[in-house]
Amino acid sequence: MDGFKKITFMFLIMTLFINIFLNNKAAATELDVAPEITSESAILIEEGSGRVLYEKNPDQIMYPASLTKVATAIYAIENGNLDDIVTVSENARSVDGTRVYLEAGEQVPLKKLIQGLLINSGNDAGVAIAEHLHGSVEAFATHLNGYLKEIGLENTNFVNPHGLFDPEHKTTARDLALLTQYAMQNDIFREIFGTVELKWDGETWDTTLITHHKLLKEQPYEGVTGGKNGYVQQSQQTLITTAKRGDLSVIAVVLKGPTQKVIYKDTRTLLDYAFANFHMVSIPKGNEYKTKERSYVTKDIFAFPIAQNEEFKEKITSDGLLKIVNQNEEEILLYPPSGLEITEIKTEKEVKAAAVEEKDPLVNLNGFTLVSAITILGIILFLRFRMSRIRARRF
Repeated sequence: MDGFKKITFMFLIMTLFINIFLNNKAAATELDVAPEITSESAILIEEGSGRVLYEKNPDQIMYPASLTKVATAIYAIENGNLDDIVTVSENARSVDGTRVYLEAGEQVPLKKLIQGLLINSGNDAGVAIAEHLHGSVEAFATHLNGYLKEIGLENTNFVNPHGLFDPEHKTTARDLALLTQYAMQNDIFREIFGTVELKWDGETWDTTLITHHKLLKEQPYEGVTGGKNGYVQQSQQTLITTAKRGDLSVIAVVLKGPTQKVIYKDTRTLLDYAFANFHMVSIPKGNEYKTKERSYVTKDIFAFPIAQNEEFKEKITSDGLLKIVNQNEEEILLYPPSGLEITEIKTEKEVKAAAVEEKDPLVNLNGFTLVSAITILGIILFLRFRMSRIRARRF
């Protein structure tokens, strides 16, 4: 009987360990599975390095609606004087859609218009900004598109400053993520983008502006630092969200969600996925990587995210780029080329030649100098020879 109990006990222990192993394996597998979302296009990136953590149709051409205002805001911040007083036109006053109820002839500081644009999604503020900077919406769009190309957006064309529908007003989730990544480097933009409430004293409208992004207010999500929503019928629901927990900062762009409920659910799903599965690591300043011809040294610390079950290593590619790959040799990202100090490595023969040059000053003579010296010496010898012949004939 005792033997039977021992066997039974051992069987139970083995069963328990098997269950724990399977459960842990299932949990790990579940973490590795990319999230499922309903919206048509989306991308999730780490803000600092730009590493893509998730994507769904990221390069599909889409209509951004009011996410356009992120571009208008950062362009105005970088290209305008925030203290300028803007006189509102009738054209700006009468624009369709969401407004901050500006009046024709009203005078408003440029910075206040940018706040009304981002916090309350004021289309009238967008037109007033465009006309102030470049005289008309059309001229503004031309300058804005050139600016967006300069910062790396490849598939974006905007025809207005607010995002009201136009078939030629289009972009992609990837471009919007890159735009937001760029804009978040600006302290003024970052502050306005994350503002929840702002007292607004207009000529005919005194109120408190409240952000339209629900994860900043009505449905607070831990770590959200900013955001912009959008909607027109053709684009459906669109949303940009920035969030940070610990040292991990992410940007989520979700486009063409059928309802507000879906677009926010998809965004929370992406943020949950990021914070549950990724953590930051870094390559220190001064790391050196060598090939036969060159030495590559990192100029500064470079931080980037990896998954919980991911390892990384660095490799120099044949074209001289520092590639970061995981344990499966899959590319994580490329180290920014501007962050590397590159020096040529001398061969053993070149090193010896340099040592000889340093030791013997004559070796430092360039080819022209050396030939000249030999030529002069030859002339002197020739002249001495001739003189000796002439003297010999005299005697």
